[in-house]
Amino acid sequence: MATIERFEDIEAWQAARQLRRAVYALTREQAFASDFALVNQIRRAAISGGSNIAEGFERGGNREFIQFLSNGKGSVGEIKDQLYCALDERYISQFDFEETYRLADETSRLIGGFMTYLRKSELSGHKFQRGSQ
Repeated sequence: MATIERFEDIEAWQAARQLRRAVYALTREQAFASDFALVNQIRRAAISGGSNIAEGFERGGNREFIQFLSNGKGSVGEIKDQLYCALDERYISQFDFEETYRLADETSRLIGGFMTYLRKSELSGHKFQRGSQ
């Protein structure tokens, strides 16, 4: 794998950003926006996904990075559950649910794949190469 210069270059972070934008768009809709608790919770989870990837990247080693990726993956799982809540309460359509859930699934898959790569690198004695370090 080539050296990644910035966290913005990480495909999982790019997916998390797209998911965050989708969550914010959904929560601006009138029916959803009136449930302040759910809006706050799902937005916090959406922010946390990408933020954990960025923070982990800026840390020193693979193990710590993996822990932050794990936290981000957990936040994406939260979003999935909260999407069910929004669907059940009829805040979002089935279509919006499926589209946003698909983004969450893809983000989770990418984070998981990156975690696997870092674990294998760690086991083989290779350190993940970050730019400017």
